[in-house]
Amino acid sequence: MSQFFYIHPDNPQQRLLRQACEIIHQGGVVVYPTDSGYAIGCHMDDKSALERLCRIRDIAKEHKFTLMCKDMSELSKYAKVDNQAFRQIKNNTPGPYTFVLKATREVPNRLQNPKRKTIGIRVPDNAIALALLEELGEPLMSTSLILPGNSMAESDPDEIRDKLEKQVDLIIHGGYLGEHLTTVIDMSEGYAEVIREGSGDPGIFE
Repeated sequence: MSQFFYIHPDNPQQRLLRQACEIIHQGGVVVYPTDSGYAIGCHMDDKSALERLCRIRDIAKEHKFTLMCKDMSELSKYAKVDNQAFRQIKNNTPGPYTFVLKATREVPNRLQNPKRKTIGIRVPDNAIALALLEELGEPLMSTSLILPGNSMAESDPDEIRDKLEKQVDLIIHGGYLGEHLTTVIDMSEGYAEVIREGSGDPGIFE
């Protein structure tokens, strides 16, 4: 049975954030709000938690995972990025973008694209997500909470509870969210390529 935390969307309660991070460090799988709907995540070094997450979402281990980062300092630790790309990313974060970059050795191999050795990096524009990442002190391995048979991320935390309360360890209720896809920008080859258009303006990178 999962825990269910009501966290204020503008002023997240520090006590609950600390408890959420304890659950993550203990191998928990958590559902939390972002600026593109609800996401599901776990500690990036926890292999068994990742396997549980993949089963819940019914995705292969080769899925393109994302590291949710609190700011640009984490980005440069886990991804290889040149000065021009760094400036472009910095000018557009936090925000509705996912950046595909070459991974550094800090990223576990199982999270990288097996052929290209890349990883998705994102700084979400959501107060709860950013506060959670700040408290955690490291990126959170994440993917959008798109359940089997659906094409859109979940947006209603009460419905998520009905569907997943016996499968995840924590659901953070951060309000009822719209589903806004991120714009995905591949910068792994030294230039920007728009892979998917979402709510972030792709023209900035074209």
